[in-house]
Amino acid sequence: MIERVSKISLIAAMAFFMTLVAVNNLIDYGSNFEFVKHVLSMDTTFPDNRLKWRALTSPAIHHVFYAGIILWEWVSVATLWAAAVRLWSLRSASAAVFNPAKSFAVGALVFNALLWFVAFICVGGEWFLMWQSSVWNGQTAAARMFGIVSFILLFLKYPDADLPGGAPLSPTKV
Repeated sequence: MIERVSKISLIAAMAFFMTLVAVNNLIDYGSNFEFVKHVLSMDTTFPDNRLKWRALTSPAIHHVFYAGIILWEWVSVATLWAAAVRLWSLRSASAAVFNPAKSFAVGALVFNALLWFVAFICVGGEWFLMWQSSVWNGQTAAARMFGIVSFILLFLKYPDADLPGGAPLSPTKV
């Protein structure tokens, strides 16, 4: 049971973290909006950068990008909490029930990992060259979050056996 509760706890912890991130981005919209604005504008990349043609300087586009990030965060919040609640309700179920039920949590975690990897590391880091900025560079934080989510995902994917005193480990064993 401790392994199942541990997996569920980590999913709930990720849901809690994402709730804080999403709420913070709504309450203090301006702080992280500045981050998005500078990354998209590429105004702190290397001066002789030959890729500055990629820069997006329109405030409307900045708001759309930021709204997209916030929406992505809220979908992550909803799916992670839903996954944690669902698995909690099935924590005493047989392995034949519990293991397939983890697939929704896998999807929620992958959706969240894609936020950090695609939005921040790929798009922000490489397309808009965020790595060149000493001020507006979120790659370290994004890599840390991608690593945390990936660890939870790998731990979750480890198959669960039936609980002691519960159903047999497989339908063929008695």
